[in-house]
Amino acid sequence: MKNLIATTVLAVGVTLGTYAQQAPAKKAVVQQRADRLSNQMARELRLNNYQTTKLRAINADKVAKMAAIEAKYAGNNKLVDEQCKGVCKERDQELRNVLTTDQYSAYYGNRATYYAFDKNYAMQSGDIMLVNAVQNPLPASAKGATISQTKEDAKPAPRGR
Repeated sequence: MKNLIATTVLAVGVTLGTYAQQAPAKKAVVQQRADRLSNQMARELRLNNYQTTKLRAINADKVAKMAAIEAKYAGNNKLVDEQCKGVCKERDQELRNVLTTDQYSAYYGNRATYYAFDKNYAMQSGDIMLVNAVQNPLPASAKGATISQTKEDAKPAPRGR
């Protein structure tokens, strides 16, 4: 019984440890995705430094929301697109306060292009993360703990009534 509990606790620990090691990598990919979209938008809309800083903050928030939606509803592309379009509408409202009228008009006309640009990068980065995870798996760590069977553990537990 003790062996079963110890094995279960170790398995849960290893699983959580592996997940914790992969979480920063996923955050980095989301940040790269937001930066890439922000760079593209800043170039095409000819934003100044203040606008670019605001745009980066808005895109970091919205891309993180879209990545969470994509992870939650993976496999249901219709629902992902509906939810992500809602996030894009939030971005539209926030950008109204940052962009000039001409810049916002240019942005509004190119929204579909920006959405496709971001979605394509998201698909590529997801593929890249999968390939990297398969080619370079992160080692599981038990923080120096070892499991070994001692003579006492090998003995069956006494059955009491």
